[in-house]
Amino acid sequence: MAPSFGYAQPHHLSEAFDILDEYGRDASLLAGGTDLVVGLRKRRIAPRVIVDLKRISDLAAGIEETEGRVCITAPTRLSDIIADRRIQGHFPALVEAARTVGSVQIRNRATLTGNICNASPAADTAPALLAYGAEVVLISRHGSRRLPLDEFLLGPRRTSLGAQEIAAAVDIPVPPARTGSQFARLTRRRGVDLATVSLCCTVGSQVTRFAFGAVGPRPFVLTDGSGVLADPDSNPAARTGLLRDFVAQATPISDLRGSREYRQAMLLALSQRALRTAIARRDRT
Repeated sequence: MAPSFGYAQPHHLSEAFDILDEYGRDASLLAGGTDLVVGLRKRRIAPRVIVDLKRISDLAAGIEETEGRVCITAPTRLSDIIADRRIQGHFPALVEAARTVGSVQIRNRATLTGNICNASPAADTAPALLAYGAEVVLISRHGSRRLPLDEFLLGPRRTSLGAQEIAAAVDIPVPPARTGSQFARLTRRRGVDLATVSLCCTVGSQVTRFAFGAVGPRPFVLTDGSGVLADPDSNPAARTGLLRDFVAQATPISDLRGSREYRQAMLLALSQRALRTAIARRDRT
């Protein structure tokens, strides 16, 4: 028998909060729905009601840049993010990551907020958002709060989202002008396959960040503030040693997409390539 659930399409946030007050954890929020539908089909989730956020007038889709930050609201589709000139200019690695999510049809429906709220260890956009220092804006009837994405993601399918909260937006600080970045992803085949490993590297004048995905229970970020990784003329052994230390913090598993040893080896190789590319992009600006 197919699971049954209610469907609500509120037009104001106050209506959405009324529903969340009533159903709590038994309510599932729908922005794009691409992950939600899969969860329903596989019976991984069984909500009593689905709350559609797409018609809420005070939570409209959009991208806004103010005071050195870019805010992407929850209903904003990945295809609109990819096409936005501000995102392309400030966060090119996020554009690269978003382009790997599913197919064109999926990206025309899926949302950035939905991708991170699904909290898959292999979420394609998570490494780029972590490397850029993104925050998640959470709202409730009682106000709002911000959490760094690194604190929002707790584990497979687990986040810090409260039962009466909505993840309303992703907020990203604009990087310094002289910053280079690169997203890299390895899969078994082209198309909509999940990542075997994924990463994003951002390099400034001194600070380098690496964020890794699909190699642990959740994506995570590491920072080198010493300047060793950011300096292409630093000691090669020191650079390699730092990268090996970073990769050693990954805890991949062996599954159909690759063994633990293969993932660790490829993570190091991809990290080395991404670092070179990010530095080259930085030095061209």
